[in-house]
Amino acid sequence: MNTLKVAAPTKSRRNGLRLKGLGIVVSIAIAAIAIFALTHTLKSIDTNEVFQVIRHTDTSLIALAAVLVITSYASLTFYDLLALRTIGRTEIPYRTAALASFTSYPIAHGIGAVSLISPVIRYRVYSHHGLSAFEVANICFLTGLTFWLGNLTALGIGLFFAPDAISLVDFLPPRVNQWIAAALLLGVAGFLTWCWFPRNIGTKRWPVRLPSGPLVVLQILIGVFDLGAAALAMYVLIPAGPNIGIFPIMAVFIAATLLGFASHTPAGIGVFDATFLIGLGKDDKEPLVAALLMFRLMYHFLPFIFALSVFGVVEGWRSLRRRRNS
Repeated sequence: MNTLKVAAPTKSRRNGLRLKGLGIVVSIAIAAIAIFALTHTLKSIDTNEVFQVIRHTDTSLIALAAVLVITSYASLTFYDLLALRTIGRTEIPYRTAALASFTSYPIAHGIGAVSLISPVIRYRVYSHHGLSAFEVANICFLTGLTFWLGNLTALGIGLFFAPDAISLVDFLPPRVNQWIAAALLLGVAGFLTWCWFPRNIGTKRWPVRLPSGPLVVLQILIGVFDLGAAALAMYVLIPAGPNIGIFPIMAVFIAATLLGFASHTPAGIGVFDATFLIGLGKDDKEPLVAALLMFRLMYHFLPFIFALSVFGVVEGWRSLRRRRNS
């Protein structure tokens, strides 16, 4: 019996290490292929034309894109708020959820190790309010669930109405992409049906509370709204010349986002860009590169710097208060 007890955990650890190793290999492969493709794509780019497009972009469109980016990040704060309500920590105010969400996402995504950095930042924020490490882990799981439900739903909608949008990325015919879109939407609907009544997963010692059906619907709506606002920000930055519809933009944008997350590169750099440029499949790529640079500045770089500053100020203030109290 003792031998069996020792053998079982050892086997599970080995399986876990194998899965982690496979994940690392897949991430490196995605990043390597994407960077190679991006390098090949950018060879024919006229940088002078790119900067000329940026200079001639209407300031009102840039302002509209900035508002959409702010709207996207504002909706992110509800990820944490919903997670807190799901685990029963209703006493935690919205401002704390907003701080945890806004600082953890841009910093973790900007550094590249989302699954490692995000829980650490959230723990630094929430532990000040008495949340345990397990509760923070539960929040990370639930916010990730909101992200994936929104992504899969928005990707399914985009692919269903524009099935040829990512054919240049996945090399599949439009009809197959449409079937994949239907399968994604049915999978989300199946999950919604399964957890319509509140339930727990995990073990008796470490139970993970799943949201009830109405909260899952709210998760999906918030996730789609977040991604929709971000995709619209990219859409308005693309000049009128390429004439690209909103559904292809949404499908390619979400595919690029998911591949960027899978690669674990900082802000999906290289992977997101290659998927976006190749997926839209236009010969005249200078306007797309210009839109991509402006979007990168507004959606990734500036929020990353701002989130780092906010987190640093909060941590410094709390450290100063602890010194004064001691």
